[in-house]
Amino acid sequence: MKKGTIMIFIKNPEQIKKMQRAGRITGEALALAGEAVREGITTAALDKIIRSYIEKCGARPSFLGYGGFPGSACISINEEVIHGIPSAKRYLEEGDIVKIDVGAYIDGFHGDSANTFPVGKISSEAQRLIDVTKESFYCGVRAAQQEHARIGDIGAAVNGCVSKAGFSVVRKYVGHGVGKDLHEDPNVPNYGTAGRGPRISRGMVIAIEPMVNAGVSGVIDQPDGWTVITADGKLSAHYEHTVAITDEGALLLTKVD
Repeated sequence: MKKGTIMIFIKNPEQIKKMQRAGRITGEALALAGEAVREGITTAALDKIIRSYIEKCGARPSFLGYGGFPGSACISINEEVIHGIPSAKRYLEEGDIVKIDVGAYIDGFHGDSANTFPVGKISSEAQRLIDVTKESFYCGVRAAQQEHARIGDIGAAVNGCVSKAGFSVVRKYVGHGVGKDLHEDPNVPNYGTAGRGPRISRGMVIAIEPMVNAGVSGVIDQPDGWTVITADGKLSAHYEHTVAITDEGALLLTKVD
């Protein structure tokens, strides 16, 4: 294979149906954890809720042991952007915002989803950050459904929404393909040039996941080898679904009502 060549795995309808099951379990586990978010609960307790539900469904947590990650979910608070390690010593506090990123594996396929939850009453700016991050995701989804769309259209749409609000997208970490592997080609950045990058085609399954900082876009990897924080210490929010491109449009495999 030539250097720089990417391998995009197109899923057939049967495979997408299997991915719907993985996605549903992922989304339900994330929703359960979100309902449990409150002042005084530990991130380890949230992680236990997620693992218990996923395993009860006959699946396994995608993140547990992935590259040596010790938790079943990534749980990141305030200025932590992604990959926070669950801990029995980390308690949520009133005013925090907590990002929970979940994956479940069953029938040979993964689901991947994330959301940002408020802990009690949060500042109006923190709520605006959460709202804009979610809105930017849907801007990306709409771009993915346009005729002749390319990956760059998603990033351009996400970044346009975020920049208009005065926030910044993280550039070091990006969305990705999802399937038999948790992370597949193509990369799906939250920035880019419209009309550039791999063409989006029927059967592609991708994780669109805006990571949005209240301040600068820069991030710093922490000594634990996992946790990533904002370079300026300001808040960050995260929103993600696994999205299948079908004849009927974009299908959000991890979205649950």
